[in-house]
Amino acid sequence: MNSTDNIPSPAHPTDSGTGRKLPDMTGAPMPAPPSRHRRATLFIGLGILAVLAIGAAMTAPYLLTGTASAAVIKIPRQATSSNVCDTLSKYFGPDFAGRATKAFSQLVKNPAERYGAYDIPEGTSPVKAARILARGSQTQLTLTINGVREFLPFADRIAAKFDFSGDDLRKALSDPELMKRYGLTTEQAPSLFLNDSYYLYWTDSPRALIEKVGANYNRVWNAARRAKAESLGLSPAQIMTIASIVDEESNQISEKGRIGRLYINRLNAGMRLQADPTVRFALKDFTIKRIAGSHLQAPGPYNTYRVAGLPPGPIRTTSVATIDAILDSSPSDDLYMCAREDFSGFHNFASDYETHMANARRYQQALDRLGIQQQP
Repeated sequence: MNSTDNIPSPAHPTDSGTGRKLPDMTGAPMPAPPSRHRRATLFIGLGILAVLAIGAAMTAPYLLTGTASAAVIKIPRQATSSNVCDTLSKYFGPDFAGRATKAFSQLVKNPAERYGAYDIPEGTSPVKAARILARGSQTQLTLTINGVREFLPFADRIAAKFDFSGDDLRKALSDPELMKRYGLTTEQAPSLFLNDSYYLYWTDSPRALIEKVGANYNRVWNAARRAKAESLGLSPAQIMTIASIVDEESNQISEKGRIGRLYINRLNAGMRLQADPTVRFALKDFTIKRIAGSHLQAPGPYNTYRVAGLPPGPIRTTSVATIDAILDSSPSDDLYMCAREDFSGFHNFASDYETHMANARRYQQALDRLGIQQQP
């Protein structure tokens, strides 16, 4: 054997420890060192990234930090950025408002396009508040109706939730053609507003509001309920007026149907309703506890002691529960009722006047014992 046989060939170098062949580097060119131009470009790029990082670090707290209490922000029809800033400042302070408005202006060029009301939850950052406004998804408002008397004055309180006036709403409710869609007269317009919660937008018009509550009215007065009303010889609007009187007479749902049937019996007998709540409504005094002879002379079409038949419209808003209690009430001979002398909120009923007067005397004696004086 030749003494050079175990010497690795230069073309196939091996690792001296393992004997493994190493990559052939003899023919590969050595990498050239980076040029001055490339090094300069690299340094400039790194510098720009550093500046951007520093800017982001400084800007992020400006836009992302800060806590807001909850509020509903309203952007008017012809809003400008200044209007938006002023509104935000009113609720969250000028610092928060400035940050949010700056971000909002970058997202929306014409603030008037975001006309509406927007819920800004507690803890919202300025940039998130800006995104809520820019997104244009309005917050729904809740309108709750529950036993409203004197509905037309109440229209001002409804309007306070929306971007229209009480006069705007009253004008729409006084439109005969609009009310005719629901089978109502303008005096019966409050019947549309059943005791319920309605979900609307701040930008809704009076007519849009009426259409939404009217849709609920039509759902309630479906074919089945209309058939029940017809079987009693009454229209839905008349049932609504009776229900409004019943709700003023008693809070006891168990006897509302019986009271409603009593008034229907009176109508069918050609008697006047002689309902005390209509006297209070005619006088616009709902504090009267004991109706006296002088009260019975109250002028106007709502005093059922003086005027035959039903009043022109309801004396308060009513509920589906009361409507159903009347529609499903059992036939009776009741023509009279008087509050029970135990002040339980229930009534004594009678089909004849003598029994009624005996019930009334017991109640009057109970009032006397409590010192509730009857006015002349």
